Amino acid sequence: MESISRISSLLENARELTLDAAQAARSTRTTTKSLPTAQLKKLLDSRNEREVLDGLRRVIAMMYRQQRTLPFFSSVVKNVASPNLEIKKLVYIYLIHHAEQEPDLALLSINTIQKSLSDANPQVRALALRTMSGIRVPVISQIVSLAIKKGAGDMSPHVRKAAALAIPKCYGLEPSTLPQLLEYLSTLLGDKQYFVAGAAVAAFLEICPDRLDLIHKHYRALVKKVVDMDEWSQLAMLRLMTVYARKCFPRRTRTVKPEDKSANLQDFYGEKVSEGPDEGDKLVVLDQDLVLLLNAIKPLLQSRNSGVVIAVARCYASIGTPDYVKLAVGPLVALLRSAQDIQQIALYNIVSVCLVQPDHFVKYASHFLVRATDTAPVWELKLEVLALIFPHSPIHTKSLILSELEHFSRGTNKALVREAVRAIGRCAQTDPSTASRCMRLLLGQITSLDGTLAAESLTVIRHLIQQDPQAHVGTVVRLAKNLDSATDPHARATIIWLVGEFAGINGEDNIAADVMRILLKEFAEESEVAKRQIVLLAAKVYLHHINREAEANKTENGEQPPLPSEDHPIARLWNYVLLLVRYDTSYDLRDRARLYKALLGVPQLATLMLLAPKPAPQAPSPSETRKGFMLGSSALVLAGGSGVHGLRGYEPLPDWVPEGMEPDPALRLEEGVRNEYGAEKRILPASQQLDEVSKAMPNRSNGEVDETKYSCYAGVNGKPCVCFRSNRSHLAINETTKRQKREEREPQARTIYQAAVREAAQQDGQRISPC
Repeated sequence: MESISRISSLLENARELTLDAAQAARSTRTTTKSLPTAQLKKLLDSRNEREVLDGLRRVIAMMYRQQRTLPFFSSVVKNVASPNLEIKKLVYIYLIHHAEQEPDLALLSINTIQKSLSDANPQVRALALRTMSGIRVPVISQIVSLAIKKGAGDMSPHVRKAAALAIPKCYGLEPSTLPQLLEYLSTLLGDKQYFVAGAAVAAFLEICPDRLDLIHKHYRALVKKVVDMDEWSQLAMLRLMTVYARKCFPRRTRTVKPEDKSANLQDFYGEKVSEGPDEGDKLVVLDQDLVLLLNAIKPLLQSRNSGVVIAVARCYASIGTPDYVKLAVGPLVALLRSAQDIQQIALYNIVSVCLVQPDHFVKYASHFLVRATDTAPVWELKLEVLALIFPHSPIHTKSLILSELEHFSRGTNKALVREAVRAIGRCAQTDPSTASRCMRLLLGQITSLDGTLAAESLTVIRHLIQQDPQAHVGTVVRLAKNLDSATDPHARATIIWLVGEFAGINGEDNIAADVMRILLKEFAEESEVAKRQIVLLAAKVYLHHINREAEANKTENGEQPPLPSEDHPIARLWNYVLLLVRYDTSYDLRDRARLYKALLGVPQLATLMLLAPKPAPQAPSPSETRKGFMLGSSALVLAGGSGVHGLRGYEPLPDWVPEGMEPDPALRLEEGVRNEYGAEKRILPASQQLDEVSKAMPNRSNGEVDETKYSCYAGVNGKPCVCFRSNRSHLAINETTKRQKREEREPQARTIYQAAVREAAQQDGQRISPC
């Protein structure tokens, strides 16, 4: 009978395992067929845990498919006392989702959840605390506060982490509980477990980001734990420490004198100073605690989370020195090997850093070459980076960048062609030594059949000519020769404007009058935009003619010179232009002609309006509007044209605290054992203590025993003894005078070494005699 019962028990266990395996296999697939309400309630009310679990999974699936699951509230909540952990989890999920809709029924489960706070399983305690804080019913705020207090003192770090994460939820339910929550939060910030401290930092930023006085005594401990925290806690820590450094560490500088160049740049208090290349440079003096932070976050540059890498770069750019920013350049560039969306965000931050310190990115120029698979936002930012690093690059890199831009300026993508041509123009403006090559590249594009390429090239050429008109007289002549082949209306209009703008250069030898004469032959066939420029060209040419005639006919007594003769060819061309425009169909063109005719009646006024010198146009980088936004912020990506304040909710970094207004550095001293100078005493293992004492012994060198000069400290009353240590015997003749001197000089070393020798001899199975 006993064997039969054993066999039946084994069969029952096998059946249970089979059913569990089948249930687990079914749970991996989404339930597509919904059961009737009555059948679901039957599953939820069952005494079989497997049926209850199946019913709960179906209800949760319905809940996430946006189906109505509120009728099952009472049937689900009554399973909250189940000892099965999986059932508890599903009931808690359902309870958090529907507690606001049924607050009265949700309150019935609070007592059961409170009992779970005392469960022996820390996972159950943490789950109960998370659930209680997630039930958004204001009347339980005090209960949640007491649960947080209990969780903050729990032995399990997972429960303490749940308590830290519950603090913002409790504050959201009842803001009046803030004083108690701050007390719990201060305790959790000093927790020895890094994941508890990380959750406490995240809670701190949500409820009281301005209470930096809570951080002072935990500053150094938090900085040391940042490497071990999870990625989201690291993001919160870096955000907090960036603000903390701005408000607690003044920005000190010092001026390097000639005699300081070869001096040691570490001052009495050990503050590090970055060296400057020139005399009289102002160098930043970093606080010791700030250096501790900057060095502690250095390993985070190798994080797998791109957000952490960008946060470290933001920290270095905001509170560090250029040397620290240089450390973040390589990891930022490495993000370009990620997915397209991460590449785009990384490039926005790279451009922001490059606007301030472009020379750090020069050696990574090949990483910014445009690929065929790049999306439009990605290649736009890459071209911008290439243009920013261009003036700081060596000759071979400049040649590579220009070749790359020339290649894409001849492509079929009109948007890419436009950006490539504009990038060439920015390169020419920022580096005059390559302006001639850039000009040759652009002049070769103006005869292109692609109207976009020709128009953009001429716009960039116009900007370059306006910067130095006297040096580009020949360029204007060359452009005028291309009027016969240029077909794009905007390209023709740009060339005509350039000819008219510089019609006063070289006086009588200028080609503007001849260009006007040739253009008037085909005036009726020109586009309206070109006609407007032809009329403006005619007005400028005629005005220059009037001014030259006035200078030639000016009398000595200062009388008003007579009007120029109407028989001059330029005057006849001007009248011919007015005649052509009078019968044009464009209202705007006819109005412009009448305006110019009235202005030319008063040459002085016309000169001020038409011939006034125009400032040289600048083509800034497209991201100049984003300059100043904090790295890693949404405003940096989305608020390009929204002004200096960015998007709503954007919070800029605070200013550096003035020197003398910073908190006392003594507040950041860690609690613990210290010596009289405030430094921490090291707690070393016994083996390391023995090694240090052995090295400090006068008659020992690197732990080796000198058999001829060794004097044993294990002797008693000055009597000689024979010691055996590590299966090695040596005879130690104890000299009383030497031993007394050494005892006076090294009493602590003698005691430690004596105990170590005895312990080592006992471990080797030897005997010390007479010690």
